Amino acid sequence: MNIVHVVGARPNFMKAAPVMKALGTRPNVTQTLVHTGQHYDAEMSEIFFEQLKMPKPDVSLAVGSGTHAEQTAAIMVRFEPVVVERKPDWVLVYGDVNSTVATALVSSKLGIKVAHVEAGLRSFDRSMPEEVNRLLTDQIADLLLTPSEDGDRNLLREGIPRNKIRLVGNTMIDTLIQLLPLAASQVPKDLPARYALVTLHRPSNVDDPIALRKLCEVLAWVSTRIEVFFPVHPRTRRRLQEFDILVNLPGLHLLPPMPYLEFLGMQRRASVVLTDSGGIQEETTYLGVPCLTLRENTERPITTTMGTNVVVGRDMERLRTEILAVLSGDFRRGTIPRLWDGHASERIAECLCDTAEREDLPCLSQPRVQANRSLHQI
Repeated sequence: MNIVHVVGARPNFMKAAPVMKALGTRPNVTQTLVHTGQHYDAEMSEIFFEQLKMPKPDVSLAVGSGTHAEQTAAIMVRFEPVVVERKPDWVLVYGDVNSTVATALVSSKLGIKVAHVEAGLRSFDRSMPEEVNRLLTDQIADLLLTPSEDGDRNLLREGIPRNKIRLVGNTMIDTLIQLLPLAASQVPKDLPARYALVTLHRPSNVDDPIALRKLCEVLAWVSTRIEVFFPVHPRTRRRLQEFDILVNLPGLHLLPPMPYLEFLGMQRRASVVLTDSGGIQEETTYLGVPCLTLRENTERPITTTMGTNVVVGRDMERLRTEILAVLSGDFRRGTIPRLWDGHASERIAECLCDTAEREDLPCLSQPRVQANRSLHQI
């Protein structure tokens, strides 16, 4: 069985690494890793391959940044020859970035089966580009690998046949569990006993000068109570400079982007995490760390119904109230969702190898377009 994995942004690396490892133990499986280059900064990308012990990409598309249309189109144009040449049995796409939908669309048009890892998540907010990517990818994927039961329900409601859906668990948690012991040794020894950890990168928070300034005011307020560590995403740093928002206080530490192990170690020990990241909502739920999500919604509602996550939106007064509650010990304790057990990747490998031996998926019985045909020939 010939499998192509597509990664393009940091969360993809954490999700793909354990899947590649699990498939690597299976006989007669050949794997190709394609890095689209959607995140191309070495601090934001290359170090993840090293820390996750992933093989270096077999193919680098090097698309770089651009508008959503420019980036998606560039990925499609550069990925098509890879599929034509490699002739994979499956293309595995991860998460909800532009790389995910672009390569899924190319593969589908060429008749190559697509498996979507982390399928079925929904924020129900189409103003988010990631939501559009999720919806489209799930409609054209042949195998939908969901991290939690809410994903299954969403897909069934959208008309996806039950036999295309597999509840496998969360591969990002596989990586977390594997690296947690090592992450503990990466934490700076001079960390205070209590601190807040912050990540901000979404346009709704950092591209709006008023919103960003208000968030920074709250961070300054928090820093008078406990120290705040803020690894600053390159996009966010540019906006802080552009909007002339100076955040330079004794208790507020602006840091460069952190490698995964160091960040995981700090996350595990944090008193509270403030974030607009989807993956961090999941990690804090597993770790039992209070999480305040700086968004109006989440595509990971299981972290709010079962986990430690509270969605506070852009209500700064509520954010202050929730922070005070956490610091007083009044926060959602949460439980770990089913199948977030470190074995999701093994279930994915079993599922793919199982489908290679039988033809029970509707898509597998349909004639396939020969992989040596280009999109413009179809």
